[in-house]
Amino acid sequence: MTETSALLAVHPAKVTRHPVDRRRALQPVRAFFKHVVLILGALIMLYPVLWMVVSSLRPSDQIFGDPTLVLKTFDIKNYVNGWTALTQPYGYYLINSMLVVLGAIVGNLVACSLAAYAFARLNFRGKRWWFGIMLVTIMVPIHVIIVPQYIMFSQLGWVNTFWPLILPKLLATDAFFVFLMVQFMRGIPRELDEAARIDGAGHLRIFLQIILPLMVPALGTTTIFTFIWTWNDFFSQLIYLTDPDKYTSSLALRSFVDSQGSTDWGAVFAMSVVSLLPVFLVFLFGQRFLLRGIATTGGK
Repeated sequence: MTETSALLAVHPAKVTRHPVDRRRALQPVRAFFKHVVLILGALIMLYPVLWMVVSSLRPSDQIFGDPTLVLKTFDIKNYVNGWTALTQPYGYYLINSMLVVLGAIVGNLVACSLAAYAFARLNFRGKRWWFGIMLVTIMVPIHVIIVPQYIMFSQLGWVNTFWPLILPKLLATDAFFVFLMVQFMRGIPRELDEAARIDGAGHLRIFLQIILPLMVPALGTTTIFTFIWTWNDFFSQLIYLTDPDKYTSSLALRSFVDSQGSTDWGAVFAMSVVSLLPVFLVFLFGQRFLLRGIATTGGK
């Protein structure tokens, strides 16, 4: 008989479980309740979206009378009616949104990356002051600058075109993305630049062949955020686009709501689901770039 067995036989009541063992035994229970709470919170946050999807498959007269997620009838008539309810098929407005989004993405990727390279790698007079001014612009709301911008674009004759929604992106006006890329570039070793400079490379070649290939996570994060923010933008598009043929999906959804007559809410919910689908797909397939971009820039 071992010493431990003898001790248990003589003093069985004095043997107690160590506190560390208790915590280890309770870990599965804590993890279970933690997951239950997280799942319930996720369901609460997703309920409006799920209800919208279910309501898009219900007849319009039953939508607001049933707050549950139980689908008793499956009817795609709302999608058919919503797709053809306006002067143009709804796909026409989705194409308009895609044109604006693609222009904004290209503008932010090109302009913000070039501006970030200047702040991260070049030395020029007043660099810190200009960088501080750039950061201050993040706190300026769009409602402050929308009036002078509208006057300027109106004098240029660009109102009711896509240029007011795209051109500012080509001028690196989204300071958040400039800051994001600057933080990422600061984590790239300068020895790579010096080695390329010894081989005779200039700033443009260093930027294109060395910096950009290493910035894929930051560029992916910029692309995803630009897509989501531009696709869901309503205020700027409402200000500059007045011709129904120039409407984006956000403005087209607003056209379904009739303030003087009846509104076909089934068609509204159906086209809302269609408009939400591209955002969901972009976030789903680009999530890994988003996580890598945020994780590799937040701590630098």
